[in-house]
Amino acid sequence: MASSKPVEPQIPRWQLALLVGTPLVLGVGAVYLWNRSRQEGRGSGERETGSGERSSGERKTPEGSASPEARGQEQDSMSPLDRAQAAKNKGNKYFKAGKYENAIQCYTEAIALCPTEQKTDLSTFYQNRAAAYEQQMKWAEVVQDCSQAVEMNPRYIKALFRRAKALEKLDNRKECLEDVTAVCILEAFQNQQSMLLADKVLKQLGKEKAKDKYKNREPMMPSPQFIKSYFSSFTDDIISQPLQKGEKKDEDKDKEGEAAEVTESSGYLKAKQFMEEENYDKIISECSKEVDTGGRYTAEALLLRATFYLLIGNATAAQPDLDRVINMQDANVKLRANALIKRGSMYMQQQQPMLSTQDFNMAADIDTRNPDVYHHRGQLKILLDQVDEAVGDFDECIVLRPDSALAQAQKCFALYRQAYTGNNPSQVQTAMDGFEDVIRRFPKCAEGYALYAQALTDQQQFGKADEMYDKCIELEADNATTYVHKGLLQLQWKQDLDLGLDLISKAIEIDTKCDFAYETMGTIEVQRGNLDRAIDMFNKAINLAKSEMEMAHLYSLCDAAYAQTEVARKYGLKPPTL
Repeated sequence: MASSKPVEPQIPRWQLALLVGTPLVLGVGAVYLWNRSRQEGRGSGERETGSGERSSGERKTPEGSASPEARGQEQDSMSPLDRAQAAKNKGNKYFKAGKYENAIQCYTEAIALCPTEQKTDLSTFYQNRAAAYEQQMKWAEVVQDCSQAVEMNPRYIKALFRRAKALEKLDNRKECLEDVTAVCILEAFQNQQSMLLADKVLKQLGKEKAKDKYKNREPMMPSPQFIKSYFSSFTDDIISQPLQKGEKKDEDKDKEGEAAEVTESSGYLKAKQFMEEENYDKIISECSKEVDTGGRYTAEALLLRATFYLLIGNATAAQPDLDRVINMQDANVKLRANALIKRGSMYMQQQQPMLSTQDFNMAADIDTRNPDVYHHRGQLKILLDQVDEAVGDFDECIVLRPDSALAQAQKCFALYRQAYTGNNPSQVQTAMDGFEDVIRRFPKCAEGYALYAQALTDQQQFGKADEMYDKCIELEADNATTYVHKGLLQLQWKQDLDLGLDLISKAIEIDTKCDFAYETMGTIEVQRGNLDRAIDMFNKAINLAKSEMEMAHLYSLCDAAYAQTEVARKYGLKPPTL
């Protein structure tokens, strides 16, 4: 893929913002995840019988059953509460027989008979009637009755969850999320059914908000650190190479370390000069001049412009430029292959893996000896969980460019993840030995130390992982992401919250556009119970998101945190904090 950022484990990231328990640091981008018990706990389908026992099954049955003592008693000898219970028990029989209208009539009678001070019983009767309305798909009535039940019993899990499901049917996702968040907290995140609903609603909300926000967002140039890191992942990319001698004035040809001036009025060559000066904001406009005039560097200008459109998150503008370069049969093959790599990466960001794979395969067909093709296709294969094919691509890249430290480090990481997830200790050790070999042969490859540090963290070799991150910082002091990972390590290793936050704050100081740092800071603030600050951090990350998919994930985190603030306000429910 067109980035040097390692592969991130696919974890439901909304859970990171639903204030969780035991911290578990996972690879790149993962911060904290609820450490759910292996025991099933109370399942989502448990219901209470009249004797207080629990039975499994989906939450759809009413509560309570007739007791043997109640049978045969005369109505006029019973108290109002007993008569209400009898009506409810009769309703339960109708419910089980599928006669929901009759059940509703009985539950209505129970509600009318029940003394108002008997709030627990009344809440049960309302919840049972809501269950019957649910079977008739009368969602508004379900919400109304569940609300009555919750008003009398604010921690009534069945009523909260039933209302959440009805609210989802009514497309009221915001209130649905609040209810299901309360359920998750009350059930200590042990119920798969409620967790799945929360995940579903958060994804829907995230996609809806991201679609609107991303379409109307102001394009934003990433930090110089990010741009340099992006281009460093290509070794055979014409447009990222320095100005060639033929492109400079004669008096500039022998000047070392100075930005060259171009020999002709070429928008593309001016854009290349701005690249060397790190004056990135002017590149797109200069490339447009080259394209509009049909200059000699039109293909190069199209590709460079498309690249910067991708960097500012404007894939809609980038694709036509990439398409044109790919279809230029007389263009330099390396330009076309590079365009295919970038379009393939764009498709992967858009969750179109088939189109992405086609582009990478086409790039390999037209430029068989381009190491960038195999390097980036290897990253794609890791994302698709095709590790054996990924390793094959990294090997091909290494054959073509033996000095590619990045490919060798990422090959080790791919092998490590395969061994680690497959619980194969001997292969894990082989991969760790491979990392040692990489950092010995390529001591100036920061990525090698960073990936090795992640593997060491997985293996709980925290001291050595910390040393690897220090090596990274020595080589790339301006790499904000490394400070974030080192900060996370302090949290897991020493439970040193202050040091961890200091390091992440340092990352933001180095790169104010590091969305990963804001996202991580937000997640930690959720852990600390500082929900307002967490929401502020997530919003900062949202404004910096580089793709619609990434923005959707961030909205999920933000919405999960906001839902917690509402749950805390309404019900006084707060999970444990750090």
